[in-house]
Amino acid sequence: MLLDLASLPAEILAAVRTTDSLEVAGVVTGIICVWLAARSNIWNFPVAIVSCGLYLLVFVRARLYSDAGLQLAFIALAAYGWWAWLRRQRQSSTSGPHPESTDVTLPITRTSAGLWALLVGVGAAYALGAGYLFARHTDAALPYYDSTTTAISLVAQYQLSRRKIENWLLWISVDVVYVGIYWHRGLALTSLLYAVYLALAAYGYWEWLREVKRAKVLA
Repeated sequence: MLLDLASLPAEILAAVRTTDSLEVAGVVTGIICVWLAARSNIWNFPVAIVSCGLYLLVFVRARLYSDAGLQLAFIALAAYGWWAWLRRQRQSSTSGPHPESTDVTLPITRTSAGLWALLVGVGAAYALGAGYLFARHTDAALPYYDSTTTAISLVAQYQLSRRKIENWLLWISVDVVYVGIYWHRGLALTSLLYAVYLALAAYGYWEWLREVKRAKVLA
């Protein structure tokens, strides 16, 4: 065990050195995207679209097909979130006694019990259904793990688009699993990226809580 621990930094460095430029570009844009989201910056959405497009190709090559399909869903949800935030921005600039208002984002709220039930039901159905299909009809690696993390990520991304504060708690939990999955599949830099995402998700949760306390808008 001591030998394994001592050699781990060298193994990580060797794995990172073999990473191709496509994965590197996905990592860089991914970090920028999550940082912008944590800061409630609307530019997180266009950056997310670029990053997800890159990772669509990365995951297809790694035979993580559910994660590859997830990138398409992320692109759609990022486009939706971009539209929703821009719509709020237009409303803020044209309504109320102070049209110059800088409140250009959706308010942070909690996920209702009814919405939780819907999201959990849809997520579980996807995880089981997609896992079964990928296991039976493709050469997918880790089909049920892949599909389950995909389902959780979809729920979290939807919550992020709607500014539901629980999105960060889901990201924290799923990022822990992703670190192991991507390392197992030889995506060393992406595995390290998700370790960074884990820290950024914790930061995002803390930052949104601070914003809630300042604005007193949490419902």
